[in-house]
Amino acid sequence: MGKVSEESIAQVVASADIVDVINSYFPLKRAGTSFKANCPFHNEKTPSFTVNPARQSFKCFGCGEGGDAITFVMKYENLPFIDAVRKLAQKTGIHLIESTFDPNEEKTRQKRSRLLELQRGLSELFFRLLTKDSEAQHARDYLKSRGFGSEMAQRWQIGWAPEAPGAVFKWAKENGFSGRDLVESGIAALRQEDSPQAGIYLRFRDRLMFPIHNDYGDVIAFSGRQLREDPRSGKYINSPETPLFNKSRVCFALDKARRAIGQEKFALICEGQIDAIVCHENGLQNAIAPLGTALTEEHARLLKRYTDRIVICFDSDNAGQKATGRAFEQLAPLGLDVKVATLPNGDDPDAFIRREGIEAFRELLAKASPFFDAQLRHEALSRDLNDPTTKATVARELAPLILKLSDQVSIDAMTMHLATKLGLGAEDFRSLIQKTSQKARPLSRSHEPTIETEPQLEVSYSLQKLIKLLFLSPEAAAWADSQYEALSEITAVEKGHPLLFSVLDRHQQIPVSSAEQINFLHQFPEAEKRVLQDILELEDASSPLTSLQDIFNHLSRRHLKKQLDQKVTQLKQTGLSPSSLALLQKEILDLQRLVKEIPARP
Repeated sequence: MGKVSEESIAQVVASADIVDVINSYFPLKRAGTSFKANCPFHNEKTPSFTVNPARQSFKCFGCGEGGDAITFVMKYENLPFIDAVRKLAQKTGIHLIESTFDPNEEKTRQKRSRLLELQRGLSELFFRLLTKDSEAQHARDYLKSRGFGSEMAQRWQIGWAPEAPGAVFKWAKENGFSGRDLVESGIAALRQEDSPQAGIYLRFRDRLMFPIHNDYGDVIAFSGRQLREDPRSGKYINSPETPLFNKSRVCFALDKARRAIGQEKFALICEGQIDAIVCHENGLQNAIAPLGTALTEEHARLLKRYTDRIVICFDSDNAGQKATGRAFEQLAPLGLDVKVATLPNGDDPDAFIRREGIEAFRELLAKASPFFDAQLRHEALSRDLNDPTTKATVARELAPLILKLSDQVSIDAMTMHLATKLGLGAEDFRSLIQKTSQKARPLSRSHEPTIETEPQLEVSYSLQKLIKLLFLSPEAAAWADSQYEALSEITAVEKGHPLLFSVLDRHQQIPVSSAEQINFLHQFPEAEKRVLQDILELEDASSPLTSLQDIFNHLSRRHLKKQLDQKVTQLKQTGLSPSSLALLQKEILDLQRLVKEIPARP
């Protein structure tokens, strides 16, 4: 996009009445020839925030903030200058003139505008279906069971995608949108990849629909939550990547959280959309959630624009613990200060807040520990940190994470801190970290069930085959992307989980030809590239999509059986109350049913 001309900026300033602009955020009260309100930039009881319509300026005589309409939008919404100009241009209906005109860019802009219009309309349709359609009663009942009322659904524009696609297709036709538009938006997909004549199908059926917004509040995609348990599909599925949507660069609720992040001086990262919504509904408006637990470098760079401090509050299970570690690996290199709020075992923020209340959750956040202290506390739950051998093992595991810190001063300080915590010699620990940074082992060319390079980079045979299938077939890769959340859950304990999702996040960029695929690998770090080169030598599958679905079913069954074993073990405990016993028995029966419903692997 070209540079916005000075004439356009001047036109925006001239057209944006500062009283109207600020009134659109909060009410102003007339005071003579001026207007007043409590300052939004600091806490005060007596209004000292003054807006002068004659000068088209604002000034707070308490904290000193002041400026014109653009300055206000920049500060209030935590936006850079040019984004604030574009925001005001939208409010005033001014068409911004770029200094250079590119026909291709104009075509892209028009296409983007049409897709935004489609997504906004779909969001309104899904909300209307949720609130009005008699067939959506079970969806309304589900929301009510989670403590969510109609006002909350309206604030977040939560909707319902029906099982039958007729209502969506009818709405699209009446509003002038084609099947191609629906496919490009990600709400639908071709039944056959290379045959548009075969028709399209809706990706989201009988799901709660959560609109996903960009930084400006535009609807760019959807996340659909399962309402009836189906082992063949994930609890959540997201729109695929489109010209509007790249899930590696979007955080759920960031459009609502930006200002609060600036005020609170930190971002609260939750694991799921409902967790983030519950936080907002209870006054914690600096909460966001990645779309899935895989926080990316792009997410980290986005958050860096708004804060230097992060508090992670993921689920307390093993998958949440692993996700916390992966998030740290993306956040720490950018110099972000990462803390961890630890929930009781089995909890997520939603469950904790509903049971204990928001004040208890605020106390838990206030006690959030630095990442490495939280890691040690977690390790102490299952390992004896007084044992010399265990200390050495934990030190070796922490060394690669310490090296993720952004500068040598931080690395040295953390080395001293953890050496003290573990009761190790500082020099010995420092030597271990230096060896870790220099260590590199050559890749074995044999195709055993596990590929090994460096100790921290191993890939289970199941995930090797999954990754190979992503390279073989765009259709298989697209299907895997549609099951992103489910894959994340069932592969969380698999060796190579981060590499699988590093490839999956780039699946639309994977070339078809083998020669181009080799070049494609150069965008990966050296250690990952070597592993992927080995994976590409694995035998090709005759039907990649079927093979991928077979592996998915196999991993799903194994994941469910592990949960079943845990529940059976709990059932054998003595002293269980009748209600706990009944709940466990129901959960066991449900898990047994789900295992039976998964197609057996050929």
